[in-house]
Amino acid sequence: MTQRVALVTGGASGIGAETSRVYAREGAKVAIADVNDNAGRGVASEIGDGALYAHLDTRSEGEWQAVVKQVVHTYGRLDILVNAAGVSGRRSDGTSATNIEEQDLEDWNRVMDVNSTGIFLGMKTVIPEMRKAGGGSIINITSIAAERGGSNNPAYAAAKGGLKQMTKALASDLAPFGIRVNNIGPGYFRTDMTNYSWDDPERRAMRTQSTMLGRWGMPADLAGIAVLLASDASSYITGQDFYVDGGWLAKI
Repeated sequence: MTQRVALVTGGASGIGAETSRVYAREGAKVAIADVNDNAGRGVASEIGDGALYAHLDTRSEGEWQAVVKQVVHTYGRLDILVNAAGVSGRRSDGTSATNIEEQDLEDWNRVMDVNSTGIFLGMKTVIPEMRKAGGGSIINITSIAAERGGSNNPAYAAAKGGLKQMTKALASDLAPFGIRVNNIGPGYFRTDMTNYSWDDPERRAMRTQSTMLGRWGMPADLAGIAVLLASDASSYITGQDFYVDGGWLAKI
């Protein structure tokens, strides 16, 4: 990935942070974008030369434009976008996700804005720069919920399912410009976003037992597919879903 420039949203922690690290190890320049400024600066500092941090609320078109401009000004181009920023279906007050009768419009909109609209804005903003570069790779982080829905989490399932199809539509539209668009769908991964489930012994055990490999994923488990889809090794791959779930979907 030498000479490539990547922008990773949600790069301050979890999957986004680990993706940023592995891209840097593979030789890419990495722009880490997040709303958690202290943690994001920490990841950029850890990586060192070839990394920068930029504040980004993905729901803001203006912030997207400013960040992309900063990246291109600093590194001269933009080749890769990883949309790893996301929120769970839990309510904004931190309580558990719930059924549609109990979910209010504010929480529905929050999940849809971050997990769907924010990614639409990001893809729209980076496309002109990728066209200038002669092509690029957009990687969207979906979820096993895009395939099987799940219970008591309608907004999250709707957003991820919609993102799955938006990726396929954009893959078709952007193929003539050499821009590939693919999805990575994690299963149950150990990140800050899943603390609620991890800290519940019953939920943790159920999800462990329902995974063929008998464990939760760790962010490093996505490193291989993240590098593959960002590099020329996947030059003939677009519009696809890659589920990294320890066998969850196949077992269910």
